[in-house]
Amino acid sequence: MAKILVSGCLLGFPCRYDGKSCPVAEIRELAKKHTLIPVCPEQQGGLPTPRLPSEIIGEKVINREGTDVSEQYHRGAEIALQTAKLNDIHLAVLKAKSPSCGKGKVYDGTFSGTLIPGNGVTVSLLEEEGLTVFSEQELTELRSLLDKGEGIL
Repeated sequence: MAKILVSGCLLGFPCRYDGKSCPVAEIRELAKKHTLIPVCPEQQGGLPTPRLPSEIIGEKVINREGTDVSEQYHRGAEIALQTAKLNDIHLAVLKAKSPSCGKGKVYDGTFSGTLIPGNGVTVSLLEEEGLTVFSEQELTELRSLLDKGEGIL
């Protein structure tokens, strides 16, 4: 059995910027064999729900009105990392495209819906600390890893 850090919105918690969730049944199925620990770095960093959409612009996270919310994003990433460390978690499944949880692609900072290569603030920190991170679009890879018994310590 593995312990897996999971974006709360993927488990059905209404914590997205728009106050909604985006549950993924395949992820919830993982709870039958594994321990899922929900996180929402944006909420845990001090941002309200709902909140204005934010995107990464250079080294900062800026909301649609131009306010720098980088501090909250970094605080939330640190809390997610602490949660992983306290629970001896080495795997995470986080929400694709998010400025916090996006893996591989994030929005380009123009609020036009354009994606660019990159990771969200939380993904970057977790990977720097040695966690293996997947998006909900990479569940086949996660299942393969779990079937091999990897990530289970």
